[in-house]
Amino acid sequence: MIDINPNGTGLPGIEQLRVIVGAVMTIGLVLSVLALIVAAIVWGFGANSSNPHLASRGKTGVMVACGAAIICGAAVTLVNFFWNVGQSV
Repeated sequence: MIDINPNGTGLPGIEQLRVIVGAVMTIGLVLSVLALIVAAIVWGFGANSSNPHLASRGKTGVMVACGAAIICGAAVTLVNFFWNVGQSV
């Protein structure tokens, strides 16, 4: 039987990589909020100017921004979940 687990100290620079990944997640969340604000403004302009194409693009942008925020926020949990599923196979 082979038992291999992730090693957090096996390679030099792992801690710095964790810091970088955390910073990238933060940037992703900040950009998601910015995209949500811009898309909501576009949606509002489209709805108030009777422009259904612009309103539709704004709605799509809101959904994409929310999806991006969900993925950024849940990335660690998703990876851990699938890691545990893979370990049970």
